[in-house]
Amino acid sequence: MSELSAAHDAAVTDRARLAGRAYRSDRDLAARQALYEWKKPRYDLPGIVAGQLSEVRGRVVDVGCGNGTYVQRLRRDRPDLAVLGLDLAPGMLVGVPGPVAVADVTRLPLATEGVEAALAMHMLYHVPDIPQAVEELSRVVTRDGLLIASTNSARDKPELDDLWQRAAGDVLGTGRGPARISLSARFTLEKAPAFLGEEFGRVETIELPGAITVRDPEPVIAHMASYQAWADQHDVPFEETIDRARAILAEHIAQQGAFEINCRGGILVCRR
Repeated sequence: MSELSAAHDAAVTDRARLAGRAYRSDRDLAARQALYEWKKPRYDLPGIVAGQLSEVRGRVVDVGCGNGTYVQRLRRDRPDLAVLGLDLAPGMLVGVPGPVAVADVTRLPLATEGVEAALAMHMLYHVPDIPQAVEELSRVVTRDGLLIASTNSARDKPELDDLWQRAAGDVLGTGRGPARISLSARFTLEKAPAFLGEEFGRVETIELPGAITVRDPEPVIAHMASYQAWADQHDVPFEETIDRARAILAEHIAQQGAFEINCRGGILVCRR
């Protein structure tokens, strides 16, 4: 492993950074979620997950539940289910109706085969030992239960990567600057089936491609600024680069009328 990738992995998985800065509240996560309001086609991801759970009865745990998007939807649409939300960061759980608890995916406070389904939505890339986390999720799910995970493709949002490098290059005076950090790089849509397949015999990937089109820089800038917790990993003055990205984006929209971002993400439905 190169020094760059080792530093990247350490930053993305550091528990103190995650709980104390990146997810101290849901502000930054909400900024990243909000960008998808401009995505077409619009996918009702909580609804898709609820649909995948249509045959499930009993207990469901949302591990890394964040600000409760899936927990609240399931409690609304499936009041017959007993839904538990778990997250590593106490600050994320403040606005999530209970029952919720602080927990680590590698040491879940659940009995073996204690739930009929588990969710791990956009969170396994934050785990230092992904195979250990998958093994633990497998342990708590019943033999005929399922795990639903989600992540982004390695080819997700290339236009944002390009915008960042252009802005960073302008700030540094180098033409093109260093890449921005990628949270999902350790557990992309392409890599995920191999990780999940170690414990689950059937892994179905449901891709959800689309395009985000904005005519105002601010949703994109808010999304980029939400990576403030990893500012030290970018090898460039973070706020200056954000400001330069805003100027580049405003000029692009003035000339082209809009800025388009191609998205590639999806969910993985896992069974024994």
